[in-house]
Amino acid sequence: MSSPAQSGPPPQKGKEKEKDNKEKKGLGKVLLRMKTVLKKADPSRRLSTLGLKPAGTTNTPAEGEASTSTPAPAAEVPVAVEATKIPRSQIFAERAKKLGEMYGLELPTEWYSTEGHVLRVEKSIKMRVHWHCHVCNTSFGLAKECAKCKHHRCKQCQRVPPKRTEAEKEESRKRRAAILKERAERQPIIPDWDPTPKKIVLKRPAKTGGQDLYYRKPRQRIRRTCCSCGKLFMSKTCEGCQHVRCTDCPRDPPKKDKYPYGYPGDALGTKIGHYQCAECKHIFSIPPAAEVSCAKCSHPKVDRLKPRKVEPEPDPELVKSVQDRLQNLKLK
Repeated sequence: MSSPAQSGPPPQKGKEKEKDNKEKKGLGKVLLRMKTVLKKADPSRRLSTLGLKPAGTTNTPAEGEASTSTPAPAAEVPVAVEATKIPRSQIFAERAKKLGEMYGLELPTEWYSTEGHVLRVEKSIKMRVHWHCHVCNTSFGLAKECAKCKHHRCKQCQRVPPKRTEAEKEESRKRRAAILKERAERQPIIPDWDPTPKKIVLKRPAKTGGQDLYYRKPRQRIRRTCCSCGKLFMSKTCEGCQHVRCTDCPRDPPKKDKYPYGYPGDALGTKIGHYQCAECKHIFSIPPAAEVSCAKCSHPKVDRLKPRKVEPEPDPELVKSVQDRLQNLKLK
C-alpha cells in the first residue's frame, strides 16, 4: 500500500504545473493574436482586393478643373468608388481599443505602424434575420415550418433581431441623410484604375551605359537556302536567281519527320518527287518524269504528293512496353 505522504502532495504539484502551463499558453495565444492583427499591413495588397491603387497614385481632380473638363464616353468611365482617405493610425487605434477591451490589456504603440494614409470604402451593413419557434425554441431554417415540432411560423415566434419601431426607423433615415450630405460635401475619390492587365516588361540597365537589356524568350530562327545559287531566302523568291522556293530548297534546321514531302507554301521541286500509288497506296520518291509507275506493283496511276504535315508513327518499342504493362494489370 502507498503511504499518505506519497499519494497526497505529488498530484497537487502536477495540477499546479498544469494550471501554470495553461495560463502561459493562453497569454501567449492572446499576444500572438494581437501581433497578427496589429502588424504592419501591405497597403497595395489591401487595395488590390478592392480594385484600387495606393493613395499616392490616385488622381484627385482639382476644383477648377471639375467644371471645365469634358466628360468621357459612358463605356470608358470607371465606376466611382466612394472611398475616403483616413490616416492609418486611426484604424490601428480602433483595433487596439477593441482588443484592449476584450482582453483587458494596454497595447504599446510600437506594435503597429501609424505612417501614411489608407482608403476606406463605406458599405451598407447587412443584417441576417433568424426566427425561433415559440413552442420548442428551435431555430427555423429556410422553410416556415419548424423541423422539430412541425409548428408553422406565426406572429408569436421570436424574431432576431426584432422589428424596428417607427422611432428607430426615423433615426435611421436621419442618419442616412446625414451620411449622404457628408458624401455630397466631401467628393469621393475616383481611382485611376485600368481593368485591362498591363504587360510586364523585364529589363535591367546595361553595364556600359547603353541601351537597357530586355528579356526575350529564345526563338529558333529558320533559314531557307536556294537550291540553285545557295543564297538565303528573304522572301519566297530568291534575290540572286529569282528562283521560287521549292521542296528541294534545304531548310535549317530540318524537320523531315513532320514534313517529309516538303514544307507548306513551297512549290514542287524538280530534283526529287514524292508519289503515292492509287492501287496499293505505296509511297516512293524518284526524280520527276513524264511517265511514272509504282515502284512496288508497277501500277501506272500514281499521284504526286504536295507539301503537307504528317504525324510521325509511334515508336514500336514504346507501344510494346505499354501493351506489356496493360497485360500485367489484367493479370493482377
